[in-house]
Amino acid sequence: MSKSEYVYHRVVISLLLLILVVPLLATLLYALATEWGATILPDGLTIEWFSHLWHDPRFLAALGRSLIICFGALVFSFVLVLPVMFVIAWYFPFLGSIMNVLILLPFAIPPVVSSVGLLQLYASGPVVLTGTPWILIACYFTITLPFIWRAISNNMQAVNIKELVSAANLLGASTFQAAFLVVLPNLRKGAMVAVLLSFSFLIGEFVFANILVGTRYETLQVYLYNMRNGSGHFTSALVISYFCVVLLITWLASALNRK
Repeated sequence: MSKSEYVYHRVVISLLLLILVVPLLATLLYALATEWGATILPDGLTIEWFSHLWHDPRFLAALGRSLIICFGALVFSFVLVLPVMFVIAWYFPFLGSIMNVLILLPFAIPPVVSSVGLLQLYASGPVVLTGTPWILIACYFTITLPFIWRAISNNMQAVNIKELVSAANLLGASTFQAAFLVVLPNLRKGAMVAVLLSFSFLIGEFVFANILVGTRYETLQVYLYNMRNGSGHFTSALVISYFCVVLLITWLASALNRK
């Protein structure tokens, strides 16, 4: 790469970063502003809006519910998907191409259509799940399935699990021991990618949460929607706090993965 091309790429990357950062900085500045009317800069700065937000029990409860549902759906997904993926990869590899098509079906049906059908099924009858976190965890499982399947499937192909399991069997380990003690640790990076992608998608999910549970189990996105008619400064503080929570969890996951 020539010097001119290097400079051009650096300029393009800097412009893209600027485009991404400017809206966040503007939102942060508005969240810190006491008043911001017809002037270019706000009249003053304050942390009152952040203090009010983080002392709001309703916001803290909504944040806790969102984290519980997201991590609950991820744990449920991994517990169910990982054994199935290993069985398919080891015993039935011909099913891999079929599963690559089936896992895309959740994206073929709009969330609004799915929500209406789920309301008709679980709003009454022997099993009533609407308004509970359980129906959201089940719905979020279908959302995370494509991310988890593709990320871990690519990781399995990279580490070549057949050679790993065969080598472990030669050393006296059973297939179960090889899967748990040899294959699973080698899937750490793929699992981490799946977690980060799924979490960033689930924490911002609104349609299922609003239609299926609403204020009966208010999540962070539903709380943000319900507070939309309030102070713009408060809403901006909420958006920045939401972004910081996602960024913090992503950083912690990346740090743990490096260790």
